[in-house]
Amino acid sequence: MSYDTNNIFAKILRGEIPCHKVYEDEHTLAFMDVMPQADGHTLVIPKIPSRNLLDADPKEFGALMASVQKVANAAKQAFGAEGVLIQQFNEPAAGQTVFHLHFHVLPRHEGVPLRPHSGKMADHGMLAGHAAKIRAALEG
Repeated sequence: MSYDTNNIFAKILRGEIPCHKVYEDEHTLAFMDVMPQADGHTLVIPKIPSRNLLDADPKEFGALMASVQKVANAAKQAFGAEGVLIQQFNEPAAGQTVFHLHFHVLPRHEGVPLRPHSGKMADHGMLAGHAAKIRAALEG
């Protein structure tokens, strides 16, 4: 299957849909997941079109993974987490629902289960607050 230029992350990259931005550089953008499974659930995406890991340009992985690592460290610190779960899905059979390469960064606390992916958007005030906490950790 080919890359759909009208997927929601492509629209975010073009500024057509707002997001709660956490981090941006010339290669990547990180923003809050609007249906978070944990406090601080952040998405990191490349700026170049790529359906998923299977069709991505390997030359982009270095910058993308550097951003994933940077955001993961900041999210862990910002939320006092004991660990960080990194998830990445490829094609519908593996659970991918947005067809632009992306990594989920989820701060984790021992014994606290992930919330279900309910399809219901979280409060935008809460998401803005979570984004501010991660940005502060990045600046710190």
